[in-house]
Amino acid sequence: MEHLAEIVKAYDIRGVVPEQLNPEVAEALGRAAAVELQGAAVIVARDMRPSGVDLAEAFMRGVRAQGVDTIDIGLASTDLLYYASGRLGHPGAMWTASHNPAAYNGLKLCRAGAEPVSLDTGLAQIRDRALHGDFPAEDAPGGHRTADLIGEYAEHVRGFIDVGAVRPLKVAVDAANGMAGLVVPPVFDDLPVELVPLYFELDGTFPNHPANPIEAENLVDLQKTVLDHGCDLGLAFDGDADRMFCVDEQGRPVPPSLVTALIARTLLDRNPGSTILYNLITSRVVPETVEAAGGHAIRTRVGHSFIKALMKDTGAVFAGEHSGHYYFRDNFRADSGLIAAVILLEALSDAGGTLSELLAPYDRYVQSGEINTQVTDQAAATERVAQAFANEGEADWADGLTVTGDGWWLNLRPSNTEPLLRLNVEADDTVTMESVRDRVLGLVRV
Repeated sequence: MEHLAEIVKAYDIRGVVPEQLNPEVAEALGRAAAVELQGAAVIVARDMRPSGVDLAEAFMRGVRAQGVDTIDIGLASTDLLYYASGRLGHPGAMWTASHNPAAYNGLKLCRAGAEPVSLDTGLAQIRDRALHGDFPAEDAPGGHRTADLIGEYAEHVRGFIDVGAVRPLKVAVDAANGMAGLVVPPVFDDLPVELVPLYFELDGTFPNHPANPIEAENLVDLQKTVLDHGCDLGLAFDGDADRMFCVDEQGRPVPPSLVTALIARTLLDRNPGSTILYNLITSRVVPETVEAAGGHAIRTRVGHSFIKALMKDTGAVFAGEHSGHYYFRDNFRADSGLIAAVILLEALSDAGGTLSELLAPYDRYVQSGEINTQVTDQAAATERVAQAFANEGEADWADGLTVTGDGWWLNLRPSNTEPLLRLNVEADDTVTMESVRDRVLGLVRV
């Protein structure tokens, strides 16, 4: 238990197996979660990491020890676990370390209805209860059953589009040996799509490349496949398949902000005047697109807990993040890379041309991408930037430091889990973007 405090992050739990995370810790977390999540049962799933088998079993033992039932849905993507939580009305536990290396595993938790659990909404209490062994005595253990929801889930995902409107497309998909290899085939089965699969074999050792599509080097195989096979587009998923990235027919990576803008426009056509959320690192093209389509755009902090809570408060139909997370009101306000993917296929079919042509109207700004810098004093480095740009734009501190100038903006925010500062810059042109970017990095990296 000695490492439990350090592996509990802002939104989930991640640690090295078995040094930080092992069956003893998992069982304690199961007991604590059973108490704090307050459900008659807990739905449990895991990704393809070999350690997930023992960790999930130990976790379920802990849940049942507190008199709460367990429902084991086995191998699953994180968005399948969220679907199960919403569909069955029970809290959920997903054993995954997402894009982290093979030595890691972790745990994502939600309340019934896929409501998020973060440090501020129960994760801290679960951590402390597990650390101190504070478990109420129960007269009888909980029961156990298994459930197979993949077929239902696939129908649910396809329900976001008019399947008959999808034209024949050739689509490359890089599962990175992660859970997309399990969930993509049943979703695509009833679509007129020729699937070109890459690394669909479930393998938590990640023998081909890391399951982190936000890093450009992990898209190289997908880009080559799209060009070699003449695909209409390529899709890439992370290890637990809740994030989706894509490349166009020319093999060029598509910024998630452009996907967010396109999905927002598509959903506003179906839900006129609706609210769309976007995090503060997303391109200006998103709110501009939403407002032009008659919708209401609301800027949010980064992080799924903030976004899901605001979706509930505002009734927002959709939200997008720069990191490839896409949230849907009609998916229990949870994120799903596959729902975003099928909406993208439908939009491409409706447009009739290529993906690059479809996205061209949204591709009007230059972005730096997220640049991470290790620093010893996050606050001091951020203050240097704030002072240097004090007279050059409007500053706000909603999530780190954001400065909005004439034809550009920057955001500098601390990592929740590491001694890093994350920089994002967007501008009307490359010269301005590079100038702002380099000035900030010069101030941070002193």
